Amino acid sequence: MNHASNAPLAEVARYLVPMDANLVQGCLVAAGIPAVLADDNLVQTNLLLAPALGGVRIMVPEEYLDQAEAVLAAYQRGEFALDEDADVGEARN
Repeated sequence: MNHASNAPLAEVARYLVPMDANLVQGCLVAAGIPAVLADDNLVQTNLLLAPALGGVRIMVPEEYLDQAEAVLAAYQRGEFALDEDADVGEARN
């Protein structure tokens, strides 16, 4: 992340399932938004604690919050979904 480590972070989303949080974080990073996960290791250690902890938080620098919310809305609309016949093999040069 090319961001100063002391930049204030804002929560953009929470997920009870760590894999869902990882997927959304990947979409944010692919869109150029520095995003980190909080509490992911703790939740993965014991999934029964996820509801009590509030799940895995996705955090972004405050200055990226609007941009991150737009990417999250696009994700929820299914804009990142792959068709069944999508080729997800190795990258070709």
